[in-house]
Amino acid sequence: MKTAEQIMAKRTVFKTELDKRTSNSDKLWKKATEKLDEIMKHYGTLPDGVLPHTNKIFPSAAIYLTLKEELGEKEAFAVVEGGAIRNCEGIAKKLKKLMKIPGMPNLFIKMWNPLTKKIFGPNNGFKNTFYPKKKGEYRMDVNSCPYCRYFTELGCSELTRIYCENDERVYGDLPHLKFERTGTLGKGAERCDFYLKKV
Repeated sequence: MKTAEQIMAKRTVFKTELDKRTSNSDKLWKKATEKLDEIMKHYGTLPDGVLPHTNKIFPSAAIYLTLKEELGEKEAFAVVEGGAIRNCEGIAKKLKKLMKIPGMPNLFIKMWNPLTKKIFGPNNGFKNTFYPKKKGEYRMDVNSCPYCRYFTELGCSELTRIYCENDERVYGDLPHLKFERTGTLGKGAERCDFYLKKV
């Protein structure tokens, strides 16, 4: 398992957002790292499949909870949301280039069935509804997820919607593909629906 320092070292986009808002960012970042260490110790050893998600959830919670005390809820939320947006911009940019390659949109949709079961399945802390395969489309519902669970347990359930919205940021404007969603757990819906279609 990575240390809190190692995890935070990979969260430079959040540090950049923090730097924009205060001259005291180095001290606050250190406090957030200490907070992350506390959170990780509290949860102990988690299943391997959950770690890729908690390695996003826990530092976001640590940053937010630390900054909320020092800068207020609005500024703390803006740092986490701003960092998430910057991360998604980079991913979306790469995917847009890939989707311009002939045949790639179809391949992208085909890979979602094995990919979601490997990364977003029961072994990763999710409960899902997987729908029958249809040519040129992929549909799945998330009925519960570690983002809702751990953000809620840590007292910052409001952060869940940031990560729900990341799907829209990454997949919402890809060439030759249409992404649809009617609701998310983070915004009070009973499920996060995920529908991707070749157009």
